[in-house]
Amino acid sequence: MRVAHPTRASLALADGAPLLELTDVKVSYGGIKALKGVDLRVFPGEIVAMIGANGAGKTTTLKSIMGLVPLAGGAVKLAGRPLAQDTTEQRVAEGISLAPEGRAIFPNLTVLENLELGAYLHRDAKAMKETLEDVTELFPRLGERMKQEGGTLSGGEQQMLAIGRALMARPRLLLLDEPSLGIAPKLVQQIFRAIAEIARSGVTILLVEQNTRIALSTSQRAYVLRTGEIALEGDAKELASNPEIQAAYLGG
Repeated sequence: MRVAHPTRASLALADGAPLLELTDVKVSYGGIKALKGVDLRVFPGEIVAMIGANGAGKTTTLKSIMGLVPLAGGAVKLAGRPLAQDTTEQRVAEGISLAPEGRAIFPNLTVLENLELGAYLHRDAKAMKETLEDVTELFPRLGERMKQEGGTLSGGEQQMLAIGRALMARPRLLLLDEPSLGIAPKLVQQIFRAIAEIARSGVTILLVEQNTRIALSTSQRAYVLRTGEIALEGDAKELASNPEIQAAYLGG
């Protein structure tokens, strides 16, 4: 894959600085505090996993990064710049892309049309063509099914399409929400090999995943969310050998 990041001066990154930084992020749904002060950093080139039980706040954290939910407090920064005033569309333009939980593809559109929608901010036809080539090289099944409607694909193929659509925006930060959910084990392995390849191309990844074993084996660092707060964080391999993590998430 070719690395294709936005070139805005606003995205210049100081050496050793995080690409993404959440500081004391709070989100409430009515009277329910979904996030109670999340601190999280992701550095360029990393795969960072976020694990935790259902309802812990993982998806809400990703939505807060994309600007899909309002913050009740705290700050989200990309390359040191606060995103509070940015719309979701502006965040995509600045290099953040989300493959959402449940995939959310357009079932009545073809694979090609779904992918083209991911590139809706592009003004460069040549760049879009190159990115489409990258996506089909990464996921050959999509290349074989370009004229097929998205709704006729298997669950695993739809997940490939969701990730491919997110990549069409040429992100520098890719957010993945439960990429293994409801997918056959063989295709899960294929998808996670692709995730590793995306990271090798230079795209930074924040991964939400309930399959804790594969999440920790794929990532360099990880955060454990518990009822809207960071309960643990650290090196992914160290967390995988942590007795508390093994008992709660790995069946140990």
